[in-house]
Amino acid sequence: MVGWEAHPWHRESDHGASRRQQLAARGPYEAAVPAAIAGAGVVVPNGLLAEAEDAVQEITRFDAEITAFAERRAATDGDDNTSELAPLASVLLRTESASSSEIEGVTAGARALALAAIDAKAGPNAQLVTANVAAMQRAVELADDISVEAILAAHRALHGSQAYAAPGQLRDLQVWIGSNALSPHTASFVPPHPSRVAAALDDLMVFVQRVDLPVLVQVALAHAQFETIHPFNDGNGRTGRTLVHAMLRHSGVTRTLTVPVSAGLLTDTTGYFRALTDYREGYIETIIRQFVNASFRAISNGRELVDDLERVYGAWSEQLTSRRGSAARRLLPHLLSQPAVTVAHVEAVTGVALSAAQRAIEQLEAAGIVTRTNENRRNRVWIAPDVIEALDAFAERVGRRG
Repeated sequence: MVGWEAHPWHRESDHGASRRQQLAARGPYEAAVPAAIAGAGVVVPNGLLAEAEDAVQEITRFDAEITAFAERRAATDGDDNTSELAPLASVLLRTESASSSEIEGVTAGARALALAAIDAKAGPNAQLVTANVAAMQRAVELADDISVEAILAAHRALHGSQAYAAPGQLRDLQVWIGSNALSPHTASFVPPHPSRVAAALDDLMVFVQRVDLPVLVQVALAHAQFETIHPFNDGNGRTGRTLVHAMLRHSGVTRTLTVPVSAGLLTDTTGYFRALTDYREGYIETIIRQFVNASFRAISNGRELVDDLERVYGAWSEQLTSRRGSAARRLLPHLLSQPAVTVAHVEAVTGVALSAAQRAIEQLEAAGIVTRTNENRRNRVWIAPDVIEALDAFAERVGRRG
């Protein structure tokens, strides 16, 4: 349970507010004081513990299934299986990042995300989700050394040059939660005063390194504590969910994938935010159950996505008449994770000459695998509609709309 402490409030009156609102924003306000959890005892009912362990086993099994998928494709095509594994890992990373962003109200469809990834015309939401992909990847890369510095690096990747968010820097201002609150006085939750943030994060990092707790229980509690600390001006939710995946990778539960846990949370955002409130009131079971249920939902949905992509890939292999080892055939795995391409992009990812890249796209277009999105010869983009359809179906199953 968080404690509370009073702090003076010094800010000029907002003349765009009513007198009642201005009156409510005067005087001291109360900010949370997070409990120290580094060495805290954690008591969870046996039934919930068993469910959490079942969820971890299912995540590990799903991770292994993707490797098996890669091996099947390699056996069929006679290629190194890493060429197949990377695209599927990338697809799941992007779907997780999109779902994590959607929890914060940032929505972008599969087509927009694919275009943003090759710097084609895309809206601001797609660009934000693309930045979230980079942040998630950064967190996973640093999973061997989960630290405050690693979290700052993920936040920096998320917000880039957005000065208002102070990328990669702990906040030095008071923030609060509640979009209609003009001051912390009427907010739904007021995170700790900035003077407490650094010490609270250090305490959390000690908790993260513990090895005496069930993995998913530890992950759920660490995430809830991070959201309670709210260490950044902006991007706390998305950065906090990158910590989830860094911990899963660090513990060995996942080895190749970013399981779309946020997609599971997205199906019940009301329950997710209520669980964070319960955590701050001293009830930890709700957030643990949210993560258990989200994990099972994520795996079920992720398996369906992988099955869809496997069917797409199998159909492509039959449709394409190009010889094995050709640029067109080598491009097929890449299209699973990046279903929007240009000639220059194909040239870069396959390493072939410009003429060969053009010929590869022509062969893919003739086979009905890609279709052009515009007639502008200078900036022509091709889309793999079967992949877009599979990704949009995934989004529909978790309630996202783009």
